[in-house]
Amino acid sequence: MKIVYLDSFTVNPKEIDLEIFKDFGDFKMYDRTTATQVVERAQDADILLVNKVKITADVLEKLPKLKYIGVTATGYNIVDVHAAAAKGITVTNARNYSSMSVAQQTFAMILAFSNRLAEHDNPKKWASQPDFCYYDYTITELEGKVLGLLGFGDIGKAVARIGMAFGMQIIVHKKTPFAEPIAGITEVSQDELFSKSDYLSLHCPLTPENEGLVNINQISKMKSSAVLINTARGGLINENDLSDALNAKRIAGAYLDVLTEEPPKPSNPLLISKNCKVSPHIAWASLEARQKLIQIVYDNIKAFLAGSPQNVVK
Repeated sequence: MKIVYLDSFTVNPKEIDLEIFKDFGDFKMYDRTTATQVVERAQDADILLVNKVKITADVLEKLPKLKYIGVTATGYNIVDVHAAAAKGITVTNARNYSSMSVAQQTFAMILAFSNRLAEHDNPKKWASQPDFCYYDYTITELEGKVLGLLGFGDIGKAVARIGMAFGMQIIVHKKTPFAEPIAGITEVSQDELFSKSDYLSLHCPLTPENEGLVNINQISKMKSSAVLINTARGGLINENDLSDALNAKRIAGAYLDVLTEEPPKPSNPLLISKNCKVSPHIAWASLEARQKLIQIVYDNIKAFLAGSPQNVVK
């Protein structure tokens, strides 16, 4: 049995033990693999592990030994699953490994605006002040503020629990209404979500229906003091519209962990927009989340080899 991991650098093999995959046979890993290298490196693979490398129908035609593709992520759009199914190749993904990591990052972003710790990390300036303290930015409390969640899956629910602990009011808009009320959660329309939120956090998948959902029309409904948080997918936001709104101070700020193109081009307007903070798609990447991810991938392979595949995508 030959297992090939085409882009292991994503999970950082220096911190995460990938040698466990040798339990299943001959294991080979590469930090990164370009599109032109895929077929050569995966030629003799029975099992292929991928994170962002695209496995197209054309590629699959050139991999006659391949029996299984393990996506080391939740999203699996990088694999042509229909072509894989036609060739009898099982495709699995890893689910719910990073919910707490993303929820924690969401609140790190919120606290970046409410507490302004980074902006006040200046001991030399403090030493020059005539008073015992100084503050260049307004510091605000989260208690009583409205936290709006667009989407309410595992991550959204984790964010809501944290928000409740801070004493925030939680409002939610989701695709399908709640089957029954949830204590402490108020379900609202999409327009109400945008108009009532002090912090609006995106936690929904990117679909053709909601691509560019956060546009000038929706942003115009937000409070001028509101902050937008996105740890979901960059495509949910019309980046030019958001940049214009930030530069015009239509809303108070945005913290984005995802962009439509990653890594972003230098021309992306959000990289230089006022009151816009950007992190490099790291909300999912806590050490613990990456450890959980690899354990899920390992268990998926084990289940497949035992004849009872789990987390199969279709």
